[in-house]
Amino acid sequence: MNVKNNYSSLFSSLGSGAGSSNFLSDYASIKNGSYGRLMKSYYGTVKSSGSTASKKTTNVVDKILEEKRNPKVSKDTQEANTNLTTGLADLKTTVSTLQNAKTYTDTKDGSSAADKTVSAMKAYVEDYNKVVTASKGSTLTNKTAYVANMMSSTAANADKLSEIGVTVNANGTLELNEAKLKEAGTSKVQDLFSPKDIMSYGSTIASRLQFAGAASSTNSTTDSTGTTSTTGSAAAGLKADGKALAGDQLYEKVKDKDGNETDKYDVDKILGTAKSFVNNYNRMFDTAESSSNSGVLANLSYIREKTARNEDALKQFGISVDQKGKMKIDEDTFKNSDMASVQKFFKDYGSSIASNASLVDYYMTTRADATNGYTPEGGYNVQGSTRYADSF
Repeated sequence: MNVKNNYSSLFSSLGSGAGSSNFLSDYASIKNGSYGRLMKSYYGTVKSSGSTASKKTTNVVDKILEEKRNPKVSKDTQEANTNLTTGLADLKTTVSTLQNAKTYTDTKDGSSAADKTVSAMKAYVEDYNKVVTASKGSTLTNKTAYVANMMSSTAANADKLSEIGVTVNANGTLELNEAKLKEAGTSKVQDLFSPKDIMSYGSTIASRLQFAGAASSTNSTTDSTGTTSTTGSAAAGLKADGKALAGDQLYEKVKDKDGNETDKYDVDKILGTAKSFVNNYNRMFDTAESSSNSGVLANLSYIREKTARNEDALKQFGISVDQKGKMKIDEDTFKNSDMASVQKFFKDYGSSIASNASLVDYYMTTRADATNGYTPEGGYNVQGSTRYADSF
């Protein structure tokens, strides 16, 4: 039996395809020695005619173990990984400058708000392009997934960016027209990057950069979703609550002691479902926003947008949304609301949120291994957009 056959036999005994890949990529099995013991135990059963063959077998095992502990990465890939990590940190600083009110005011040293705004935007475009370029050659998929989402947000805001002189190129990079930027004025830039609006372009980019910077710097070519079963149960719960608040059963009129229908609603029951909706909404965002799954992130963004558009209507029923996007319900206000109006509102809003919550749950379970920023064929995957599919 030669070495090639030894490999084939060993891999078959562990399971082919993803099974063997998952085992070999399990660093814990290498670290605790179980992988090494298995390899040496297997090769120990291979019959050899002399000590030379035995030494060669030992060398093969040691070499395999060393390669698994320290996988070889090309210099270009190492450079891309380093540039992506540092680039994300630089871009985070640049966005912070654009979200700082001081950038848009004149200073005593003679620096005008216009000059500071142009300087900050030039730095933003430069740092943004460095991140996009580095992500093309990076294997840090737990970071590139956030870059994909960032690029999707940029594409969605292409018209607004164009108004301040920023063009989104076909390959995802940005190009700045300084003359048009100066003509647009500082107020448009400040509004676009407003930290007070959780749905502003700047706030969305800042959120993606926060999680990308916190993501583990690993050289693996696959990545987990970064979410937990708690998030899945919260998303599933939000789906159920949204459908219940949009349905008819919850709003059935209370019957009297003789079984006759009254004109009263079971307000406590409706309130209980609304409180559950708010609780599951917040729990889902608490954990799901740290996901690197582009499908999860896209649907969270859609949910936030729908909630922002309906913020005034929600307030009428005692449901408020703070600057961080968290919900809070005032029980007295809700109980005193017209339940017919509550039902009418949630028929649209509740069912819509339920649909996206269902997709959050779906991408964290069924599609958890398929939406980490890249397609199975190696193309770049931006949820909801194929704009950059051929650019990477």
